[in-house]
Amino acid sequence: MKPTKLLIASSALALSAGAVAAADMTIVSWGGAYSKSQQNAYHAPYTAKTGVNIINDDSSNEAVAKLRAMNEAGNVTWDVVDVVAADAMRLCDEGLAMEIDPDTQLAPAPDGTSAADDFGDLLVSDCFIPQIVYSTTFGYRTDLVGDTPPDDVCDVFDLEAYPGKRALEKRPINNMEWALLCDGVAKEDVYDVLETPEGQDKALAKLDTIKDSVVWWSAGADTPQLLADGEVVMGSTYNGRLFSLIVEQKQPVAMLWDAQVFDLDGWIIPAGLSEERQKQALDYIYFATDTQRLADQAQYISYGPARASSAPLVGKHAELGIDMAPHMPTDPANATNTFLYNYEFWADYRDDIDAKFQAWLAK
Repeated sequence: MKPTKLLIASSALALSAGAVAAADMTIVSWGGAYSKSQQNAYHAPYTAKTGVNIINDDSSNEAVAKLRAMNEAGNVTWDVVDVVAADAMRLCDEGLAMEIDPDTQLAPAPDGTSAADDFGDLLVSDCFIPQIVYSTTFGYRTDLVGDTPPDDVCDVFDLEAYPGKRALEKRPINNMEWALLCDGVAKEDVYDVLETPEGQDKALAKLDTIKDSVVWWSAGADTPQLLADGEVVMGSTYNGRLFSLIVEQKQPVAMLWDAQVFDLDGWIIPAGLSEERQKQALDYIYFATDTQRLADQAQYISYGPARASSAPLVGKHAELGIDMAPHMPTDPANATNTFLYNYEFWADYRDDIDAKFQAWLAK
């Protein structure tokens, strides 16, 4: 390791070892199996180490709107917030999240590799510290799809072959991409088409063909519950939620990996915290995003850790004892046809397309 890296690592370690003054921290995430994995891998060990009490808030699906409102009111009550990469970019651009220097404020890899090099291309925003690679994909009821299970994402739009309700997220992201793919747009052209009003109308027209059969979800727990209750035949959600439903709860559900959408999820620290709360948040981030902690999370949920140095440490599920690698969205058997989420596109177009999508929903 170069002397400069030693100096950086030492100063960061000093921060992590420093006294923690705050008695409570509010950490915002998505709830369900994902928050449980964070509680096991990050929160509980951090509390054991520091005595800090962590308050879980499951409001990440409303993070952008709520942080805007908090900032306007001058009363930021959250300390660390889990968001997807596109939302981190928006918050960073609007000055609602603080910038993080990975080489001075995040832990190096065990071999001394800098955090910047360890996270690599996944550092898509100056304010964003990635935790996991996950995918949004479909689960389906194995007992409700007949003798030929769906194996193509466009089966979602085939009401004749697969009658019954579908669950789709109540936002344009992913739904618009799948609609265009299933309306004949080549994968490499999807975002070029989607940036035009005509392309947006084309996607909504395809979604119109199943609109009357859609149950719209907002929380990650919704689709697993709808599938478990048999209220939908198939539905989109995060692959980790489906893992929990299939492997842990042993529901008659299977994964439809085709055209799964890869995305990143991670932490931001809200702008506007007091110096004491900011120091506490940075201390938590340093701890929770080190190599071992990110690998530890993969013991509880089927999301790939964002650090390169964490991947070799992923082993078996902590409670079930099963090998976790085959359940990862990045496993070669599951990744024969993937769709890469375009962070820049949605950072630029999200507000406008959101408005158009919500107007379409209200029709």
